[in-house]
Amino acid sequence: MEFNTFDFHHQVMAGVSAARYLTPTPIQAQAIPLVMQGHDIVGLAQTGTGKTAAFVLPILHRLMQGRRRHVRALIIAPTRELAEQIHQAIGTLGSRTGLKSVTIYGGVGFNPQADKLKRAAAIVVACPGRLLDHISRGTIDLSHLEVLVLDESDRMLDMGFLPDIRKIIEHLPAKRQTLLFSATMPDDILHLSRAVLKAPVTVQVNATGPASTVSHKLYPVAQHRKTPLLLELLRHTATESVLIFTRTKHRAKRLGEQLGKAGYRAASLQGNLSQAQRQAVMNGFRNGNFQILVATDVASRGIDVTQISHVINYDMPDTTDAYTHRIGRTGRNAKSGDAFTFITSEDEDMVRSIERVLRTKVKRCILNGFDYKMAAPPGDAEFARPRRKPQRRLEQKNPKSFKAYGEGAHSFGHR
Repeated sequence: MEFNTFDFHHQVMAGVSAARYLTPTPIQAQAIPLVMQGHDIVGLAQTGTGKTAAFVLPILHRLMQGRRRHVRALIIAPTRELAEQIHQAIGTLGSRTGLKSVTIYGGVGFNPQADKLKRAAAIVVACPGRLLDHISRGTIDLSHLEVLVLDESDRMLDMGFLPDIRKIIEHLPAKRQTLLFSATMPDDILHLSRAVLKAPVTVQVNATGPASTVSHKLYPVAQHRKTPLLLELLRHTATESVLIFTRTKHRAKRLGEQLGKAGYRAASLQGNLSQAQRQAVMNGFRNGNFQILVATDVASRGIDVTQISHVINYDMPDTTDAYTHRIGRTGRNAKSGDAFTFITSEDEDMVRSIERVLRTKVKRCILNGFDYKMAAPPGDAEFARPRRKPQRRLEQKNPKSFKAYGEGAHSFGHR
């Protein structure tokens, strides 16, 4: 199957050819015909499966007919990075169409966005909070909207945007096509889909766990030895581009600084940066100026860098969904990738949950020659474990010592 089988408008097809898209991914092959037929869609697919093009291309095809003076398509995304990623995809795939898109999100000036909205943009890509600001101030007209896309819906739920989404929908025409895309389908998203979609068709592609192109490894290690272990792993592992996840903004910043002092081209991406700083970091990571990016979960959905070879969970995520989203940044577009996760004895419950999702036991690894027993420095506050939010136990805890937890680990050397 090739893209010309979709019978896109010739100017849309010209953009597809210019982008060198040849064969549709499974989510594209299944979703595009249904979207072009006018169906509401629930698309379940992991990041890196090509779902952005699965909704952008049919939207471009649709908007080639009719007036362009109104906002006719609205795409809502949870993060600024993802909004920019979608905007760039529209620019690439729609390069021959003359259709314009505008991004709307917080952290930048309001008035420049309002000015852009006056210039006949047919597509708006927005984050919920700033979009509501424009709606309340009357700087955006959504009365002519034809297509609504809710992208990364489960992430929007995680970030507390569900009430905002419901408010936004109240301002949209009832007669519209709605497309909802998500990597997972928690109950709240299921209820939302039933409330805002009409007779939706579900398209599901590998939605139950991380991509099969990713290799998973666990590294048992005491909290205070994580940074030395990370440096040793990087020293002995052949990497292209590395994305490291931490739980806190402070830790992301400090770890990025430490990697820089160790001689790596590293940067950190966290919530304290301005939008201009965030964009500069993203551009530097995308074009290879930075080999390593240390990020909090705010970045886990907005990084579109195809050559990421390794994702390293410096801190274990709090949920299996978060693990799936983090790991989805590697192993993209049918390329292989590696996921390393540092675990302490406190992470046992989450390890078991991840293994249930993966439906296999993940290899525990010990790095040859590394001193795991070195004591923590006195008053070592920098590496103190962040306080976790209370969570419901998934199963009865079975306490073990760290030594017992490491038993059965695989010892190996790196290439």
